Amino acid sequence: MSENILSVKNLTVKYKSREIGTCNAVNDVSFDVAKGETVGLVGETGAGKTTIALSIMRLLQSPPASIESGEILLDGEDILKMPDAHMRKIRGDKISMIFQDPMSALNPIDKVGDQISEMVKLHLNLNNAESAGKAAEMLEMVGIPAARFGDYPHQFSGGMKQRVVIAIALACRPELLLADEPTTALDVTIQAQVLNMMKNLKTELGTSMVLITHDLGVVAETCDRVAVVYAGEIVEIGTADVVFEKRSHPYTTGLFNSLPDITGGRKRLQPILGLMPDPTALPKGCKFSPRCRLCDESCTREPIALRLESGTHFVRCLKMKGI
Repeated sequence: MSENILSVKNLTVKYKSREIGTCNAVNDVSFDVAKGETVGLVGETGAGKTTIALSIMRLLQSPPASIESGEILLDGEDILKMPDAHMRKIRGDKISMIFQDPMSALNPIDKVGDQISEMVKLHLNLNNAESAGKAAEMLEMVGIPAARFGDYPHQFSGGMKQRVVIAIALACRPELLLADEPTTALDVTIQAQVLNMMKNLKTELGTSMVLITHDLGVVAETCDRVAVVYAGEIVEIGTADVVFEKRSHPYTTGLFNSLPDITGGRKRLQPILGLMPDPTALPKGCKFSPRCRLCDESCTREPIALRLESGTHFVRCLKMKGI
């Protein structure tokens, strides 16, 4: 996996409005995704994970959103400089996204089968019968009977709507899949089936994936590398094994300490104190400093850069090992 299918370099995204001013949603984010690799983005709600994914898909609404700087290279070609027509051609085909909210992702007045077959017909140049057959196959793949091809979104439960969204995203067998909390609305059994399906697709076709999730268990089962996102910044990134074992950033440590310990070694959870900082008035130094037990004056003077701890493991902290 030496060749990257996706390279995000120094991405900065802001939301601007008269009411709230300038919201610093994504701040100088950089990471790579190798071909066949799954990279997980984890962190609290409001950290900027979905904004990163929408920037890659070039689906941010402007205004209020504005990509201030950076590059997003897909197979070496900058997505941000592509003509709209070319971006529409690869969106849904070469690169696809599973959206977090199926209610807003599906058209309420179109049959679910037609919404899947529309995607297939557009990108794979199939006729009506072939595209309908492919759509029925995708419904079966995500655990929905093909007989429900002609049903409308309102006739499905929330979890089934999410499965339809997943079927649409996977219909054209994309090279890069952006999955924004794809199993949040699913029960445990279907969640396992969907994760196995996505892993099989990755194995069979060499599909790369960026997985956005709050579930560290899903990350452990699915991801090759993990980027921990806080206040629009990557505060720790490395292989899943290293990040899970070393947990060098205080925020990463806090996330793990908030999980129940099934071994019985810890009787009470240790929550992260405080709240996420206001994105319109971020701290000058380390963004996590107001909540960090290790913080001192050196942490608040100026922005903290990602520092190499070992191998490919980077941490944005002055208190990490070796410093």
